Amino acid sequence: MAGQLKEYLQDPFLNQMYSQIRQAGPLKSILVDITHVCNIRCQGCYFFAEEMDKNKAPQDEAEFDAFIEREKARGTNFVSVAGGEPSLMLNRVKKIYDNFWIMVVTNGLRRIPYEGFENMPIAVSVWGDHDTDIALRGSGKRDIFARGLQNYKNDPRVLWYYTTTTGNAHQIEAVVEECVANGNYVLFNFYGDLSHQGGNIDHQRGFEEVRRQINRMIERYPDRILLSSYISQVVSSGRLYNENWGYDVCCSISADNEINRERLQNGKSYNLHFRAYNPNLTSTRRCCIGEARDCSTCYDVWAHFSWIMLNMKAHVNSKQEFTNWLTTIYLFYLINRIIDFEAGVKLLPQIHQRVSGDSIALEEFKMGLPVLLEQPALNW
Repeated sequence: MAGQLKEYLQDPFLNQMYSQIRQAGPLKSILVDITHVCNIRCQGCYFFAEEMDKNKAPQDEAEFDAFIEREKARGTNFVSVAGGEPSLMLNRVKKIYDNFWIMVVTNGLRRIPYEGFENMPIAVSVWGDHDTDIALRGSGKRDIFARGLQNYKNDPRVLWYYTTTTGNAHQIEAVVEECVANGNYVLFNFYGDLSHQGGNIDHQRGFEEVRRQINRMIERYPDRILLSSYISQVVSSGRLYNENWGYDVCCSISADNEINRERLQNGKSYNLHFRAYNPNLTSTRRCCIGEARDCSTCYDVWAHFSWIMLNMKAHVNSKQEFTNWLTTIYLFYLINRIIDFEAGVKLLPQIHQRVSGDSIALEEFKMGLPVLLEQPALNW
């Protein structure tokens, strides 16, 4: 493999990305639900669907400070903050920001101030155009998308975490237009209908048209879209070479949780350091999105990022496959500002030019090559 990597890295563009990643170093990551409270109730939200709010966040600030110190001592350097709604606990978000690399996912209803959080990446949720978003997140009454646009107009920290739904692919262009015109970036996610509502949000309808629309947006806004066509293909199809997405291959599992004992022994890659902390900060759940979530409803882009990243050896059989892997990990580092963001986004157009879309990816899947190789000790 070393010889293949040396050959591929003769390409100056690939070498540039690879060098930046190596300089930043490996990530030792955790996910923290910083609070059990939220100011909205989205339809199909995994957090409340699995009653994770029963694990109450500690009121004592000393308990939170002790948690920070424990994770620093354990070597953690990157924290994804969710909830609940993180903007309701800004003092604790600030403590994480001051001690780790951080990504915060917020519903956009309450603005996170710029002062004190100047370089903190913020993923603002949106689930469709204004009508769809009102129906799914605003209880049919509140236009949370509009509030988020207002709160984060021309905010350089912000990317829109756009959770697409299968029957609403026709809305993607209009939503992306608004987000880009607002001066922000866009990252796509895929809605899993875990509450079995069916209709336009039933993931079993397939994401083919969603994927086509995402690729159109990449062509139209190559300097603003933070998801490659390769990542989109892997997430929405649930396929990585000859493997199908599911619990047995998911890398975003809590390595300390007893429920995962057998999974850790099956030889498949996983993040040895990762833990998904409940709001009480003492217990962890099975994986990043739940305790007993049906993995067939999981299209979480963060979990699939890890699936690709931790299977580097599967991507070294050709320069194109290595490019698919390298751009995936580069985008993850870029999104989370592990590397210089202003310099990195200048590479986005060429990243999109280099990455294979549906046609090449599907051919690789049909071939079933190569068999994935295990990398259980990596901490990307």
